[in-house]
Amino acid sequence: MPEPLATKMEVQNISVFYKDFKALNDISLPIYANRITAIIGPSGCGKSTLLRSLNRMNDLVPGHRLEGKVLLDGEDIYAPNVDVVDVRRRVGMVFQRPNPFPMSIYDNVAFGPRLYGIKSKAVLDEIVEKSLRGAALWDDVKDKLKQSGMALSGGQQQRLCIARAIAIEPEVLLMDEPASALDPVATLRIEELAIRLKENFTIVIVTHNMQQAARISDFTAFLMMNEERAGELVEFGDTSTLFTRPKDQRTEDYITGRFG
Repeated sequence: MPEPLATKMEVQNISVFYKDFKALNDISLPIYANRITAIIGPSGCGKSTLLRSLNRMNDLVPGHRLEGKVLLDGEDIYAPNVDVVDVRRRVGMVFQRPNPFPMSIYDNVAFGPRLYGIKSKAVLDEIVEKSLRGAALWDDVKDKLKQSGMALSGGQQQRLCIARAIAIEPEVLLMDEPASALDPVATLRIEELAIRLKENFTIVIVTHNMQQAARISDFTAFLMMNEERAGELVEFGDTSTLFTRPKDQRTEDYITGRFG
């Protein structure tokens, strides 16, 4: 018998509201440690809202309210007195479009560690190299660390943002359509990188690309809007089963392109 998978995070009956609008309705799912979980579904079904619920990024939206629990190592990240800054350190985020800071490649990666009080140049040098190697970017940029991160290609910029995210050693990495703005070659590099990164991180990725979800994820959550336009979880399971033998007809209709 294979050993049961460890659960890194768990979403328990969460509903998300923006003022009077209900964006997500009663969603529950596990997020397994050192695995890639893909969130798929049609536009507007709440995929990014669900992703941002995992590190409280939605708190920044006026009128946001969450019911239910999001557990990280068994602790509710929405409980009173939780340090939100610490949550966002432990659960990092890579956005849809590459957003390097207008500073050098080195300073982009060193930004987070410096924020958390690391001042030693030797330690920062080590973190920068380790993070850029982790993001498969070191060989491209090791001789131009003082150049602007904005001067890199789109795919390199996104890998720089991944290096910046992992420099503070998060436990979970959230990726919101990280390859949607990239060409096919750069997309493949990001996918290969995600597969490598799951050795050290738990990854949750939102993607519109069915083939991408099938290629790189271990588990998939399929969301759809209900009659009130709130996102609901239709089906969750291991990716190979969900894509080949879905339990719900709506899942099959979506992954075969009948709608969405």
